[in-house]
Amino acid sequence: MATEQLEIERKFDVGAGFEVPDLAGVPGIAAAGPPAAHDLVAVYHDTADLRLVRSRVTLRRRTGGPDEGWHLKLPAGAARRELHLPLGEAAGGPPRELRDAVAELVAGEALVPVVTLRTRRVATALRDAEGRVLAEVADDTVAATVLPTAPAGEPEQRSWREVEVELVEGEEPLLAAVGAVLVAAGAQPSARVSKLASALAGRLGTGLG
Repeated sequence: MATEQLEIERKFDVGAGFEVPDLAGVPGIAAAGPPAAHDLVAVYHDTADLRLVRSRVTLRRRTGGPDEGWHLKLPAGAARRELHLPLGEAAGGPPRELRDAVAELVAGEALVPVVTLRTRRVATALRDAEGRVLAEVADDTVAATVLPTAPAGEPEQRSWREVEVELVEGEEPLLAAVGAVLVAAGAQPSARVSKLASALAGRLGTGLG
């Protein structure tokens, strides 16, 4: 069975020269780091007309990092509900449990690979005085390959850098405090809904990137 968690995070757009500041001085944070680097490869599945992402749903198979596997992310107010299953075999496509969860949205259309994201992630855990991980800061450099919709089409390439702050055992005010420090260092609050929507911005139009 899938494990489930609630994802509460904030995203920030940053330039190539941005340096993540020392966050150990944020109230409640006693230690930050050390940073850990991961190379992630995620293949996103959707219908040919992108029914999932248009509904702010993402379905991916990701390798690399501590949470590799199948992930289905569903809207949950300002947060997102995430279902997680083990990797299994890539050739079999999304697991039945996840296909069933989006069956109403898909309405019988096939789920096919639409985007491959390759991400160099540098993750830093933010801990309290007792050693609990309150949040994680992920500095992501992303290269996206958007698969063509026509057999003879050419893949579309996009790249960007972003910083995510995701709660683990901390409370939401911590996100605002960490975000303020990042903005002071030159980051900009992002309008990105997800990496997938950013990769597909050219096909989706405005509002979902």
